[in-house]
Amino acid sequence: MVQRRAVTATLAVSALLLTAGCSSDDGPQPTTPTSSPTTSAPSTSPSKGAAKEPAPPAKGSVEVVRTVAEDLDTPWGLAPLPEGGLLVSSRDQGTITRIDTESGKKTELGEVPGVAAAGEGGLLGLAVSPDYASDHMIYAYFTSESDNRIVRMLYDPQKPEGEQLGAPDTILRGIPKGTNHNGGRIAFGPDQMLYAGTGERYEGPLAQDKKSLGGKILRMTPEGEPAPGNPFDNSLVYSYGHRNVQGLAWDSKQRLWASEFGQNTWDELNQIRPGGNYGWPEVEGKEGKPGYIDPVAVWSVDDASPSGIAIAEGSVWMAGLKGQRLWRIPLRGTKVSADPQPFLEGEYGRLRTVVSAGGDKLWLTTSETDGRGSPEKGDDKILELQVK
Repeated sequence: MVQRRAVTATLAVSALLLTAGCSSDDGPQPTTPTSSPTTSAPSTSPSKGAAKEPAPPAKGSVEVVRTVAEDLDTPWGLAPLPEGGLLVSSRDQGTITRIDTESGKKTELGEVPGVAAAGEGGLLGLAVSPDYASDHMIYAYFTSESDNRIVRMLYDPQKPEGEQLGAPDTILRGIPKGTNHNGGRIAFGPDQMLYAGTGERYEGPLAQDKKSLGGKILRMTPEGEPAPGNPFDNSLVYSYGHRNVQGLAWDSKQRLWASEFGQNTWDELNQIRPGGNYGWPEVEGKEGKPGYIDPVAVWSVDDASPSGIAIAEGSVWMAGLKGQRLWRIPLRGTKVSADPQPFLEGEYGRLRTVVSAGGDKLWLTTSETDGRGSPEKGDDKILELQVK
């Protein structure tokens, strides 16, 4: 395989020295002194049951099996369909396309009305209804002219190509929008509630304001109402103090994990607890300050700038944009059990979204056409990976 860019050194399992820099979604910024990816337990102890969980499976590497699809325009959200195939959103075009995972054939469902693509905003995350077999609903998170919002649409594959999306039903509006830090990841959890990662549009205090939807992880019913059991009365807010969350995934014990962009020093992987305050803008990375929950792992922003995450074979797999690599973070309970390992460094450029394909398989999208990459022939791609 020809690498996209020269790799100047071989990365060991314990990881190389890392260079810090910015990380809205990246972009060149002044650097700070080097340091290595580090891990820690959360600031409060996990339960005894979690501590006694067995070590993760031995599978600890990943390889690209094949290219599923190519020539995609600014792919962002990726959602497997129960009957097979993948839905992928185009951030800049505002369209949703179905990918046949066997042939790579692309079928455009249609354009989502109201998408206003600019900067990091546009048509972002996708999710498929937990009742898809009966309702055929697709959920989308997008940037409009005035805000970020979540809609649901009926998907009818029997209609002509380009006309398969029904009129959008807006279930949530008013998420703060900006040129950057729009969040955008949505996913249904094991509880069949819809979760959304949002950004603080470069206004740090919004992340600490529990009345704002910015800089949060939100939890809602499929109709967009505050979900039963949320930590704050009559509120969508599930956790707060986030800068820009673009990765959500659940482990085998139904615990929620989230990736988050740092500012100048530390990108984060967090284990999310209901009502937890994750510190931004008062804290970046692990500072051990009372009242804030520390991340379980941090990276230099030059080596991660994390977007999507997935969990497979006992590890979190985290896609890096500026870092141009896929990170493996092995788990044991609520702790990281070993140093994170990087894979695919520089081979495919910027990596945006990773989702489970079941068992030991992953789907991974590249993000070279988003205005910050160096697109080559065939970009952007969806890749099939196998965990070994």
